[in-house]
Amino acid sequence: MAVKTVICIGMAGSGKTTFVQRLNSHMRTKNSPPYVINLDPAVLKVPYGANIDIRDSIKYKKVMENYNLGPNGAIVTSLNLFSTKIDQVIKLLENKRDKFEHCIVDTPGQIECFVWSASGAIITESFASTFPTVIAYIVDTPRNASPTTFMSNMLYACSILYKTKLPMILVFNKTDVCKADFAKEWMSDFEAFQRALRDDQELNGNSGLGSGYMSSLINSMSLMLEEFYSQLDMVGVSSFTGEGFDDFLEVVNNGKVQEYDQYYKAERDRVLKLKEEKEKQRKEKSLDGLMKDLGISDGGKKKGEADADVVSDVEEGENDGLVLPDEFEDTEREYTFSASDRTQGEINDQSAPDLQSAYQEAADRLRKDVSSETAENIAKYVRQ
Repeated sequence: MAVKTVICIGMAGSGKTTFVQRLNSHMRTKNSPPYVINLDPAVLKVPYGANIDIRDSIKYKKVMENYNLGPNGAIVTSLNLFSTKIDQVIKLLENKRDKFEHCIVDTPGQIECFVWSASGAIITESFASTFPTVIAYIVDTPRNASPTTFMSNMLYACSILYKTKLPMILVFNKTDVCKADFAKEWMSDFEAFQRALRDDQELNGNSGLGSGYMSSLINSMSLMLEEFYSQLDMVGVSSFTGEGFDDFLEVVNNGKVQEYDQYYKAERDRVLKLKEEKEKQRKEKSLDGLMKDLGISDGGKKKGEADADVVSDVEEGENDGLVLPDEFEDTEREYTFSASDRTQGEINDQSAPDLQSAYQEAADRLRKDVSSETAENIAKYVRQ
């Protein structure tokens, strides 16, 4: 059973941690507790029990002191340090796949520290390459009642979608304060957003819209994002009351997992196959270059060399130097002298003086049988 992973991302103050707490409680009431991971090293308290907490292994304040960093730099550095052990996290989660059906990942409040950092990409891709993974983009519904703020948030969500290439759910949080019906209408009806933008201009007297320039830009972007909206699922939830979490889990289990298998996993397999083929071509090209440098043709022989299957074909002849193995000889090979004789015949530092005296005696005997001139030459040779 594959563990469905939900990575919660959103602007500061959108309610990510509260959303994770409510989702955790809601799933426990369904007798399906999730595996929870906290990746925010700067949070003081979390309202849920985390199976893996980055604060257990990395001390945020120590990182600030040791590296002379500010708050955001310390968060990025903490994530960098944690990402070096992400393989262990994935292994722990794989070992729990029979016990947990879902994994919830809570990310830092500073969205850019996670989304646009190298460690954030490593963590996200590590989960996505192993488990069906979904991005839950948390939106603060009351703050997005303004068309301009809404459009800015949607552009950020669009950039995250095309960066991660993972299935995304737009989660409009805090619906107990402000209903998300207006957002659903703006996403499905371009003209409704245009009317809301004109009403906002008339109400605020073009304040902050740059005398029509910003209004024209937002109109153009809203028209462009129609295709973006069509690829997203939108859910309104309240982390305070628990409203909408059944709808959220329904979208995760029945919609986004299939989308992950159909698009992300298929694309990833295609890219890996293409990379493997390119690596194979690179190795073949490198081998061909090496064979060319060595002057070896495709047949495995040097250019200009006669065909030869084995070495013996090249050296074939009566005096080719080949000797039959022992197994083809009629008799076994035996020593013709004893072991003591072999020991006495060895030449080493101890036996060298005896050998020299033996040579001297032989020279003396020879001197008696030959002329004095020849004997003198032999004696000079022995002395040398």
